[in-house]
Amino acid sequence: MSPATSPDPRLGRLRLVAQGLVSRPFARPVDAVAASMAMQGQDLPGVLASAVLRTRAGVADVLADLDAGRLVRGYPMRGTVFLMAADDVAWVTELCAPPTLRAAEARRHQLGLDEHSVDRARDLALAALDGGPIPRAALFARWDEHGLVTAGGRGYHLLFHLIAGGTVCYGPWNGTDQDVVLASRWLPAGSTLEGRFNGDRVAAVGEVLRRYLTSHGPATVRDLAWWTKLRLAEIRTAFAHAEPHLEHDGAAEERRYWRPGLLEEAGAAGRRSSAPLLLPGFDEFILGYQDRLFALTEADHQRLVPGNNGVFKRSVVAGGVVTGVWSRAGRPGRRSLSVEEFTPLSATVRSRLDGLFRSFPFVAD
Repeated sequence: MSPATSPDPRLGRLRLVAQGLVSRPFARPVDAVAASMAMQGQDLPGVLASAVLRTRAGVADVLADLDAGRLVRGYPMRGTVFLMAADDVAWVTELCAPPTLRAAEARRHQLGLDEHSVDRARDLALAALDGGPIPRAALFARWDEHGLVTAGGRGYHLLFHLIAGGTVCYGPWNGTDQDVVLASRWLPAGSTLEGRFNGDRVAAVGEVLRRYLTSHGPATVRDLAWWTKLRLAEIRTAFAHAEPHLEHDGAAEERRYWRPGLLEEAGAAGRRSSAPLLLPGFDEFILGYQDRLFALTEADHQRLVPGNNGVFKRSVVAGGVVTGVWSRAGRPGRRSLSVEEFTPLSATVRSRLDGLFRSFPFVAD
């Protein structure tokens, strides 16, 4: 799909409704995450807030879902950490992670690591985690004690390999982060590709396709190919599994798909779909699509991601488009909202943003 030449507020409003940010239709954070298939999660407090913002729940509920193992972070695709429903972690990782693992293996020698290093890290992790969850820093310390130097990105590479390879995953909340746990003990039994789909990749890709398009649509098949890094040919082969669950715009090329009833739901929402929102920096409304310029101009995109360095600021959304970025000013206990406006905001909108800030689901001060 060619990049958008200007923001498309109507498309933005439809996607806000599809993602649950307008009506908050989900009872619990795990329900919102499962519907979305996955939410990009390198900013842990941010992705937890993203899950809450689509629900009728609060911060205590999303932490409870983490602690109970209903929500799990892993590396299922693109070499990026995602928050997922526990039921989906194993099979999606088996489906999508192998190309990223192969690419990481090809770069391993640059870190001074080899296959023996990974095997040793796995053995030490299995022993360290046999007694239960431990913080990531404690796992890295164990590796360092046994001669596996974790500095310079080595620890990250080893942990990524063990998570994407299905040995460990991120588990319960420890007050500042998630502990590391054994995947075999933390993930539900029977949630592998074999257990869920009898090893049928076509059916599994069809399920990813269905959930992505019903939660992110209007979106294209190429959006999903970018999002998962699955091969476009494989996605098209699986499309028959998802098509009965979708509506589309009828375009001859780059057809957009969405869940049945979305247009009617958006029409019933009316002005609520244009209401201002405060979103975390890595929210799926921004990062869930190949082309983000439906929501903001190229110039404003540079302000959202300064230097295109992969670090996204928190966005202010109004009328279906990004109208600024926001941050928390002040010290813990005395926080206030700071907004950098891309376009001038009315006094009414600024007042509503203050209210949204006071009720925002911050996980930590």
